[in-house]
Amino acid sequence: MKTSYEIRSAYRGEWQDAMALAWKTFLRFEADVYSEEGVQNFRNFITDSTLYRMFVMGSYQLFVAVDHNRENRDKIVGMISLRGLTHISLLFVDEAYHRQGIGSALIRHLADYLMTEAGADRVTVNASPYGVGFYHKVGFTDLGPEEVKDGIIYTPMEFVL
Repeated sequence: MKTSYEIRSAYRGEWQDAMALAWKTFLRFEADVYSEEGVQNFRNFITDSTLYRMFVMGSYQLFVAVDHNRENRDKIVGMISLRGLTHISLLFVDEAYHRQGIGSALIRHLADYLMTEAGADRVTVNASPYGVGFYHKVGFTDLGPEEVKDGIIYTPMEFVL
């Protein structure tokens, strides 16, 4: 499938669709290796009204990849969010759009944003077990071994911009 997509800042009305994409993709690729506590904590995080308010106020950046194919007009097919100034909080791509460069394009967009808007020289992420290989492929390096906190499994990683 040939995809024509745009990466841009999310509009306020796209929050729910972006979080629904995160949840659907998490359930498909991550939930099976998480404890019940981890699954519930992830769900609580993406449905937290405080997080949404931070997004509305501009202190939680959310960028989306939007499909511009005729049949999928304005469908969110990928998303990446930034907590603080330099930490990737969420990165998800719709399963039907995997391996089409959308995740890499989201990382590049975020890196450009961080360098030009925040003057940052690095970005961190707590990579999920499913995402570790992807992050290595796009240039992230491990900062330590895999950890588990509140049922959430992750490997701390960093990318020098």
